[in-house]
Amino acid sequence: MQIHDNQNAHRLEVEIDGHKAWLDYALEGKNLIIRHTDVPDEVGGRGVGSALVRHARDMAREAGLNVVSHCSFATTWLQKHP
Repeated sequence: MQIHDNQNAHRLEVEIDGHKAWLDYALEGKNLIIRHTDVPDEVGGRGVGSALVRHARDMAREAGLNVVSHCSFATTWLQKHP
């Protein structure tokens, strides 16, 4: 799945079967803050949300940033995948 970093909107985006899923983030100091993930029901259960959070985590690691989550889905995922 091809995840696009829409830097102007501070959003990771992916389109699956004509449905757009995204993860909103903010950059504050040395933190990448995950604000919200949204995956349409039509493509739920396919690992799309997990892929978005993984991409955000990897992006933060590459930039030497800490990940802070304000999103319950992302927080749970990050706890399971330290």
